[in-house]
Amino acid sequence: MNHQDEKDKVKLFGIRSSPYVLKVIWALRIKGVKYDYIEEDLGNKSDLLLEYNPVHKKVPVLVYQGKPIAESEVILEFIDEAWKHCGDPILPEDPYERAMTRFWARFGSDKLSPPIWKWFTTQGQEQEDAYAAAIEQLLVLEKELCGKRFFAGEKIGFVDLSLGSLAYVIPIYEEITGVKMITEETFPSLTAWMGNFQSSPVVKDHLPPLDKLQLRYQAIREKFLNSKN
Repeated sequence: MNHQDEKDKVKLFGIRSSPYVLKVIWALRIKGVKYDYIEEDLGNKSDLLLEYNPVHKKVPVLVYQGKPIAESEVILEFIDEAWKHCGDPILPEDPYERAMTRFWARFGSDKLSPPIWKWFTTQGQEQEDAYAAAIEQLLVLEKELCGKRFFAGEKIGFVDLSLGSLAYVIPIYEEITGVKMITEETFPSLTAWMGNFQSSPVVKDHLPPLDKLQLRYQAIREKFLNSKN
């Protein structure tokens, strides 16, 4: 292989347990893009990672024609535009629909994730209050999904990728806390979406090892609870 061929290869720097890295992997699969995957050790970051992402020094980083792109949702938009005519679209063409897609992805990170995380890492009244706040936001999301197979319709799109980790993380949180958050009675559309998402061809072979993830989250919860005692 000559130097030019090497430069043109698509590379992804990540860690497979990261939901931010996984959504990039899922997006690349939607577009049918071949890439080299480089697993990073975040306790001993490679010189290349630090060179490619000197601002945040984090994964994921996608390298395209020798140029790095950082931040997962920036990468998703780039993938959709760079391989516009490959696979299914990740973002809709219509400007309004594109704006609403970004709105719901931001809703997930700004309004939904914080109370879910607080519920998982607290106990007592603080946990109960966080649970109520999370349920309130999940009901908003349930209404938006409204019987659709995916947030994008019949196929996975930007919002599905952005919220995808909820499909496997929330069941882990429920198992650890012993508290059910998403029930089929209250959240029929979200329950169906979680199953549809995890079983989709794009996703099912590219999930983190859930048993190891559960042990990791168990340790995180215990650390948080112990720090407050």
